[in-house]
Amino acid sequence: MKANASEEVVDVRVRRRLRELRTERGLTLQQVAERASIDVSTLSRLEAGKRRLALDHISALAAALAVSADELLGPSPPQDPRVRGRPRTYDGMTMWPLTHRGPAGGLHAYKIHISAKRRTPPHVLPVHAGHDWLYVLDGRLRLLLGEEDLTIEPGEAVEFTTWTPHWFGAVAGPVELIAILGPQGERLHLHA
Repeated sequence: MKANASEEVVDVRVRRRLRELRTERGLTLQQVAERASIDVSTLSRLEAGKRRLALDHISALAAALAVSADELLGPSPPQDPRVRGRPRTYDGMTMWPLTHRGPAGGLHAYKIHISAKRRTPPHVLPVHAGHDWLYVLDGRLRLLLGEEDLTIEPGEAVEFTTWTPHWFGAVAGPVELIAILGPQGERLHLHA
């Protein structure tokens, strides 16, 4: 009976590592399945715990993920909690990531510096799926939100649906803020 419990722990750990390694590398189930020469539905069931992991899966999956079998079977290495993303600059804004890259579709926090020169909105204000959340640390932020033209002061936060046409820039000098953006907002603001 004790062997069964130990076997179950290994199975759970391998499923978790399989999903972790796949998402860390930004790979889809389809990509890993093709690399491992297994059916995508089999891989999905393995990750979900709906199918038992067979010995012949281990070497193929390890190779598909470019790790050793020991790395796939072993515990997750401790993750460095520090966020070390590089800043990106686009259209008068420099954005520093404050969160790790997580699963697709997740929210991410950024520190944003808006240049004093970013004062002219585009002729057509952008819209996209999701929500933006902004907290002004320093400076005065101009937020165009639909028909509204708002000035957001230090210490103030705003949250809005991004289906509303919007744009933000500086009023009279640089602005520092913290933003929480979804993937659609990241693409728009980082022009990625």
